Amino acid sequence: QGQLVESGGGLVQAGGSLRLSCADSGRTYSGYNGAWFRQGPGRERELVAAISWSGGSTNYADSVKGRFTISRDNAKNTVYLQMNMLNPADTALYYCAAAGWGTTQYDYRYWGRGTQVTVSS
Repeated sequence: QGQLVESGGGLVQAGGSLRLSCADSGRTYSGYNGAWFRQGPGRERELVAAISWSGGSTNYADSVKGRFTISRDNAKNTVYLQMNMLNPADTALYYCAAAGWGTTQYDYRYWGRGTQVTVSS
């Protein structure tokens, strides 16, 4: 079992963009679906987007449809989250996850430690 490591978070103004990456140092992603979750202050962890192992199936939270895009590069063992048109409601700690398929954190087996995204108004 490897380790999922998120990167790409930061502070951005409303309307801006960020690209998050989740690298798998130990091939945790190999053969597994991947996902991004987020947890804002005082809120439960929620699914942002999920992608199948092949990349052929994706699933998005209604709040990010049309703004966020999940993708993966299996040769690099990396899953990405391109976030456009960010707004302050997107401020949260973003986590990547692997090995599962569902809408709750309990549906996934492996987790990264998170990367902070802060959107200023």
